[in-house]
Amino acid sequence: MADRILSPQEKRIEENKGQVIFSKGSRVQRIYDSFQGARSSVDIQRAKYFTESFKTTEGQSLVLRWAKALYHIAENIDVIINDDELLVGRVGGQGKYGLIYPELDGCFLQSFAKQAADRVESPFDISDEDIRIIQEEIAPYWDGKTYYEDLARSLPEDVLKITYDPVDTFTSRFIANETSSMRSALQWVHDFGKGIDKGFEYIKAEAQEKLSALNPLDPHDSIDKAEFYQAVIIVSDAIILWAQRYSDEARQLAAVTKDEVRRKELLEISRIAAKVPRYPAESFYEAMQSQWFIQLFSRLEQKTGATISNGRMDQYLYPYYKKDIEAGKITKDFVKELFQCMWLGMAQYQDLYVSPAGVKFNEGYAHWEAVTVGGVDKDGNDAVNDLTYILLENKREFPLNYPDLAARVHSGASQEYLDEVATTISDGAGFPKLLNDEEIIPLLVAKGADMASARDYAVSGCTEVRMPNLDTFTTPCAFLNLGAVMELTLRNGRMARYGDELLTIETGNPQDFTSYEDFEKAFIDQEKFVLKQTFRQQYIANRTRPKHFASPLGSALHALCMKNGLDLHSEHIPGGIDLGYFDFIGLASVADSLAAIKKNVYDNKALNWEQVIAAINANYEGYEDVRQRLLHSPAYGNNDPYVDEIAKRIDRTGVEFAKENAKYLGVNIDLRYVSQSANVPFGKVVGALPNGRRAGTALSDGSSASQGADINGPTAVLLSNFNTKNTDYINRASRLLNIKLSPSAVAGKDGNAKIIALIRAWCKLKLWHLQFNIINRETLLKAQKNPEQYRSLLVRVAGYSAYFVELSPDLQEDIIQRTEHELSA
Repeated sequence: MADRILSPQEKRIEENKGQVIFSKGSRVQRIYDSFQGARSSVDIQRAKYFTESFKTTEGQSLVLRWAKALYHIAENIDVIINDDELLVGRVGGQGKYGLIYPELDGCFLQSFAKQAADRVESPFDISDEDIRIIQEEIAPYWDGKTYYEDLARSLPEDVLKITYDPVDTFTSRFIANETSSMRSALQWVHDFGKGIDKGFEYIKAEAQEKLSALNPLDPHDSIDKAEFYQAVIIVSDAIILWAQRYSDEARQLAAVTKDEVRRKELLEISRIAAKVPRYPAESFYEAMQSQWFIQLFSRLEQKTGATISNGRMDQYLYPYYKKDIEAGKITKDFVKELFQCMWLGMAQYQDLYVSPAGVKFNEGYAHWEAVTVGGVDKDGNDAVNDLTYILLENKREFPLNYPDLAARVHSGASQEYLDEVATTISDGAGFPKLLNDEEIIPLLVAKGADMASARDYAVSGCTEVRMPNLDTFTTPCAFLNLGAVMELTLRNGRMARYGDELLTIETGNPQDFTSYEDFEKAFIDQEKFVLKQTFRQQYIANRTRPKHFASPLGSALHALCMKNGLDLHSEHIPGGIDLGYFDFIGLASVADSLAAIKKNVYDNKALNWEQVIAAINANYEGYEDVRQRLLHSPAYGNNDPYVDEIAKRIDRTGVEFAKENAKYLGVNIDLRYVSQSANVPFGKVVGALPNGRRAGTALSDGSSASQGADINGPTAVLLSNFNTKNTDYINRASRLLNIKLSPSAVAGKDGNAKIIALIRAWCKLKLWHLQFNIINRETLLKAQKNPEQYRSLLVRVAGYSAYFVELSPDLQEDIIQRTEHELSA
């Protein structure tokens, strides 16, 4: 349509014919152009050197082996400084690269090496020589030693059959799906301030002091704690050595370059890399380089879920910025350029999932180095500063999916700040996602955090939060498929995909239920049974993981680990708060299904069970009349008590179960609704559902409405979220909420005012999370047909944005089918 209103992002794509153009001829443009057209490739250096070291340290403590392996990597990994870079450091080769972690899922490496380049979700190129090294040198050593294999061997039979195929334990069943084998740890936020402000010589001296103070007669001190502090010393030396190698390389390049400007840049890089992160940073430039080295070395250490997040950059970097800007040593343009160099470094790193389940849950090369801005400070005052605004401006001016920007909002947030946030949102690339201080801070305090730590939380991963130096739980947690629970209810403990095998419990034939209450009770009974198995699965994961993973670098940056002489992956660290969760996937899909049955079978008796079951078994082929009646039943996301009360009971079952049973796990385990892209593979195993959804299609995502079912506007979506929260329980965590808006809804001079009004309503309702796609459906359809012209089109998937054309067709369809809302004035 000629009069179709486009978002700023859509305008850029049409004007630039799909190319990303920052500033022609600029430094950042040259860096971007150097890699943007390349395919992602596997870099095996980390895996190779890690394996080499582990072969020589068998029998030693795990934390010492890990530190020695990191030192071996630091000594040998390629040191590459590319033209134009101001921030140096990479953990792989040229272009876009991903790392493999054989200690995690080496059991998949043989098959992965053969299939990496051809898989539908997030393909990676790999050379023939690297395939040979994987198959002959890396994978054989880890055969039988990986965490994945240990976990699969440890699961009881009744838990195993809803987790993996008992005959082929390398195949997930997507019913109660563990995620602990997809990454070495949950998403995490380091205390970057410690590394930047004090440096690793200080951390090394701290470890040496604690080591010398240990009681030689106490084996726990003289062996366990001693090995931990020795590991911290080794890993401090490792990151110092690695940075020094970059200093040496920069100095050598400076000696041979004929470009005088670049020579001066390289000499300054050499000076800074010799100084940080070894010693405290003294300038903004030094602080940025120190942070980048720490962030990168964390990737060498382990596969942290969603990678290491950047924390509150506008807080811990602000003193350096303020000092240098007031002294006239830096300009705002130079600050933005440094940030842009960091974002380009992130864009070249691709978070590689080897396991078949992991890649399906994190499509589009997803990784979330979330930068958190705004919110309140430790004293409860508004924390927004000049660096906050620079980061928001930078996100609009720099159309890249990295970093994942997160803006904290509180009830006292200024109009100026919210206007800047709204302007960034209306750009249409999906940034920033919003986190609500009014919900999150009180919940953290209720779970045991002190107020100052709770106020200082940072976004980590999709929509999770971390309190550096207080959070201590690292074991990834399970995804529970509510769509499967619905099918188990309909099929008396069985699923069509898995034949006649009894997977859970028999709760009766729905055709025998005389009331809706009977049907809902059967669903709740199935839900509770799967929850029980999920908690047993989590207990085994919590117990098994410390045998397989260590984190000497992450531990060195955690006050409680240093105080207690314990690795971050220990089962429990005194003084810490263990905050875990389990995810419900498909809330709206099953709430709508229950409401459709209640309305049509029991209330108005427009259908009977025989008709519904026949239609479901036929995947609605030949039963479109039945499907349409079910589709037009009350649906979650419309502020309708009829269905919202059902969703609230589903939620209540989860939080009640967590309250009653988390104590047996020894940690806080809370109900969360964060699907990432798991609603797509979870939907693949689920047959047709009574809300009219066809077999194999995506389930609803996060706490969002079923695709296309929310027809009463975005405020109604917020109210359904509010209506379904069980606020009398604290065993709840993030609720990921996607809302798609038409660009016309936020166009013109009143556009920001509409977004701000919605944000203030969301904040007042104390909902955890909110994020937007602002894009025309026609643009998404065009991108499907002509992907080359839309390679730079960013969409918000879950807690991350990704390039639309890099998503699988199923996930693309999920995003297209989300309701495109208008906003009233």
